[in-house]
Amino acid sequence: MKILKNQQGIALITAVMFTLICLIIIMMMMYYVLSGTKMSGAQKRYRNALEASYGGTELVTRTVIPRLFGNYSTGKKTLRDDFGTSLSLMFPSGNGLETKLTTATSSWPTTVSKTVNAKEAPDLTFVLQGATTGNNFKVYTKIVDTVPGVGLIDTSGIDYLDAGAGVAGTSATTQTPRTPNLYSFEVQGEAEVNPKEKAALSVLYAY
Repeated sequence: MKILKNQQGIALITAVMFTLICLIIIMMMMYYVLSGTKMSGAQKRYRNALEASYGGTELVTRTVIPRLFGNYSTGKKTLRDDFGTSLSLMFPSGNGLETKLTTATSSWPTTVSKTVNAKEAPDLTFVLQGATTGNNFKVYTKIVDTVPGVGLIDTSGIDYLDAGAGVAGTSATTQTPRTPNLYSFEVQGEAEVNPKEKAALSVLYAY
């Protein structure tokens, strides 16, 4: 008798194909799981650096700048005494920061950096301690633009210390309410042991 068709081995081929399909599905699932884990880790590291940048912004706007405005030399000394060791706070050499705090950007000398890269000639650097050893963050801050306030002669903002009266007064001169100084500065926080883990902020501060 002549055999027209031979189907021997078809079951083996089917089993091999099914196994390959299962392996492809498993590999795809592992890829997505690993990718999700890496993404979660990257987001966590970025959030940590971002929180360091926010913390640096709080320190600069609530502590550093107010102290420097009263008396720059004295404020600088007290800041070094208070935070020089605990936060490794460092000021740059020269009077660049004082110039930025007291004059408009157009009046800055060419030696004063105004680029938006906070790590390039920063005005202030310090280290924020992490929750565990080796998780510290270094913060760079830099003023890149200054717009002086206008109005009252007295910078305290207390209008009765100045000559003149408001629009409803009887004095021959008037004083408009003072607008605050506006400072644009860049803040960058990065992991001390791995600078690639970083986050940057652009801040507009009125004082």
